[in-house]
Amino acid sequence: MNEDGLTDAVQEAGAVELLLIRHGESEGNVAATEAHLSGADIIDVPARDPDVNLSGTGQEQAKALGTALARIAEELRPDAVVSSPYARALQTAQIAVETAGWPAKVLTDERLRDRELGILDRLTRRGVENRYPDEAERRLWLGKLYYRPPGGESWADVALRLRSVLDELNTLAAGRRVMLVCHDAVILLIRYVLEGMSEDEILDLAASTSVLNASITRYVRPTGAGRWELESFNVADHLTEQGVTVTEHSGDASVHPQ
Repeated sequence: MNEDGLTDAVQEAGAVELLLIRHGESEGNVAATEAHLSGADIIDVPARDPDVNLSGTGQEQAKALGTALARIAEELRPDAVVSSPYARALQTAQIAVETAGWPAKVLTDERLRDRELGILDRLTRRGVENRYPDEAERRLWLGKLYYRPPGGESWADVALRLRSVLDELNTLAAGRRVMLVCHDAVILLIRYVLEGMSEDEILDLAASTSVLNASITRYVRPTGAGRWELESFNVADHLTEQGVTVTEHSGDASVHPQ
């Protein structure tokens, strides 16, 4: 593989294991929570979305993740670690790999980036309702899967770019194991694609479940072909075991069309 992520790793068989990691808590997560609690319209983030760093807690979570990954037997370690290029994900991947003592180089793939929010970027739900009431109404009408903010992406758009990433897992060398470090919406939508969920199923999952920071989700398929089986989802026991704070930063729970 080279620095172009999965693209140039395409060979001829199929991966057998897929680890999905949500990034550690970010400064943006903290700012968004503060904005919602205070009733503000705007989330006071310190940088554009791709450049938002991990919080202090997020760095501790990434180290705890690395300690947990270090327990994986050498022959079962991921052959490739690919991250979203966004700072919070890339920092999580780099800290975890270094802490684990793995020799793998962290690669990036822009298809793993977070959903782009367009004109709604940095706005709380209240901010959208106050500044773009027509968009707030349209978002409620269409629901999370199909609503696309001007200049941004719908969840369906994100799923489309993820399908190409996941398809490449079918053509990796036999027996390969891959770890992807990304974002909560990306992990939910990978489940949507791999499990063939309906709109109602993915929206029910999104409404009821928050993907925890630095959590681990694992898919396996021993033959390297066919359907992936979900072995574990949203596991953060490694944080609790090491006395690291478990954080829950989810998006708007109003996801179904109304």
